[in-house]
Amino acid sequence: MKVATFDCYGTLVDWEGGAATFLHAIALRCGDEEQRGTELRERWEEIQFEVIQGPYRPYKEVLADSLALWAEEQEYALDDGDAGAFVRAMRSWQPFPDTRLALLRTRAAGVRLVIVSNTDRDIISHTVRQLDVPFDAIVTAEDVGAYKPADPPFERALEVAGVPAEEVLHVAFGFKYDIGPAKRHGMGSAWVNRHGDAAPGPERPDHEWRDLRGLVKLAGG
Repeated sequence: MKVATFDCYGTLVDWEGGAATFLHAIALRCGDEEQRGTELRERWEEIQFEVIQGPYRPYKEVLADSLALWAEEQEYALDDGDAGAFVRAMRSWQPFPDTRLALLRTRAAGVRLVIVSNTDRDIISHTVRQLDVPFDAIVTAEDVGAYKPADPPFERALEVAGVPAEEVLHVAFGFKYDIGPAKRHGMGSAWVNRHGDAAPGPERPDHEWRDLRGLVKLAGG
């Protein structure tokens, strides 16, 4: 492994907790005290996955449209500023406790680090400041005009990696977004399964870890 590529949100940053907290706050504001934040987030993610299957649109539009569809389904009334608040919240979501040290130790072991994210340059720039780790390259959906699991993000990742695909390990929480496509492009794959869930698809990653300590061990860091 010469290069490690990363799904960012859910792998390096607590996407699940951040999104669940934001959506649950909307539910409470609308008088719904019954649903759990986890359930609300899971349904919103399903809707977002459907939205990105269409023609490419900027991620802020994806967030706004998926939030509106989710709220309509839940019968919640959104405020005019909710879509923008979702973007601002995402910019501030924090890394998992293991993330920064694991990335620094992996980099110190000689592995180059690349983010491959279904977002845009504005949002990821804030997140990278939260991570406080030097990355060798960042590939966003905005850069290639497509969202994972489509091919362009992975094609660009291999271009910037500059090494054969078999020398690249793609590390991801997003199973359906990342594991199958990475394998399709000849990359190694590691599923960061922080909750010990059953695999949600037929693909089998080369590695499965509960956190990023597995990456450090693999890198020899």
